[in-house]
Amino acid sequence: MSLNSSPQGVRVHIGLFGKRNAGKSSIINAISNQEISIVSDVAGTTTDPVFRPMEILPIGPCVLIDTAGLDDIGDLGELRVNKSLDVLSKTDIALLVVDSLVGLSEDDFALIKTFKSKNIPHILVLNKIDSLNNKSVKLKHEYITCPVVFLSAKNKTGIETLKKEIINVLPKGLNEFKLVSDLIKPNEFILLVIPIDKAAPKGRLILPQQQVIRDILDSGCNAIITKEDNLNETLSNLKSKPKLVITDSQVFKKVSDSIPNDIPLTSFSILFARAKGDLKELIDGCAAINNLKDGDKILIAEGCTHHRQDDDIGTFKIPNMLKTKTNKNLFFDFTSGVSFSNSLSDYSLVVHCGACMMNRNAMLSRIQSCRELDIPIVNYGVLMAYANNILDRTLEPFNI
Repeated sequence: MSLNSSPQGVRVHIGLFGKRNAGKSSIINAISNQEISIVSDVAGTTTDPVFRPMEILPIGPCVLIDTAGLDDIGDLGELRVNKSLDVLSKTDIALLVVDSLVGLSEDDFALIKTFKSKNIPHILVLNKIDSLNNKSVKLKHEYITCPVVFLSAKNKTGIETLKKEIINVLPKGLNEFKLVSDLIKPNEFILLVIPIDKAAPKGRLILPQQQVIRDILDSGCNAIITKEDNLNETLSNLKSKPKLVITDSQVFKKVSDSIPNDIPLTSFSILFARAKGDLKELIDGCAAINNLKDGDKILIAEGCTHHRQDDDIGTFKIPNMLKTKTNKNLFFDFTSGVSFSNSLSDYSLVVHCGACMMNRNAMLSRIQSCRELDIPIVNYGVLMAYANNILDRTLEPFNI
């Protein structure tokens, strides 16, 4: 994705589900007006979920997710089906694609029921109407209460109707989360402390920093940026106190010691914990740290993949911090990207990144999975504030 594109984490995620050869890939091509998905008459051409970021008017920035057929067979087919169903945790709007010549099956009805149970807005898309002739499709069923669109991906008939229905079912305020704009007023200035170490990407800022700066500017406020080594000099040169100081969690202690107590302080990671997840639950997870025992397993999960340095925050700094804080012999597992864990019950604690690359549904789904198994979960920033004994201070801006 180019630097001019909207991040995937703030795009509307539209998942296409259905049987093999129902025309999911063809519909993606028709919606985007591009040949971006491989189309074949051979059933099962799409084998794994494929994420297609794009701009679609009038929907705007979105991600179309092409999934494998839910009627795939064999051991490998079962794995593909499970991968497709995993996409539900990231889906903001679901399109159930059905071959109108075949009609709806019990599996389709079951999937509609799943959409409802997960509160996922959904649309029934009956494809291939160009081949119907005089045949009709029976739609009467207790589960079909969603919009229904008849279309032909081949002839691009009904595509505009589908776009309109997507707009109609789009939840209000979806992904319009506030990072910092609700905490500040126009013309105030915010001080950002951004370390530039060997883990920092060369020539640019990381996504959370970019998005916070943009939110500050959109609010009519001013962003002043400094490194932690220049913080004291920067403060002494300011004529008035900043409204808020936002720092990278890795330098929490150093920044906290330098910032007067009457200046609110928080971190980029905590801002994202509030915007993308459930901040209260991530705070409550800290209580589990004092109860960790020798031999406990901890899962450290990240929503993206990146090249890890020797002193990486997830694989090095946080494990060492937890061992020092608890004085226990702990064991750690690590996941990154779209995968989470299928065996959460093995863990005594989950530590998650800020989820800047994930949409809110995906992060909330992970929190819900932990909640269902009574597994405490914390966020990187929340954990590092707690470990440095400044958690209460970093939460003051939110009136929690």
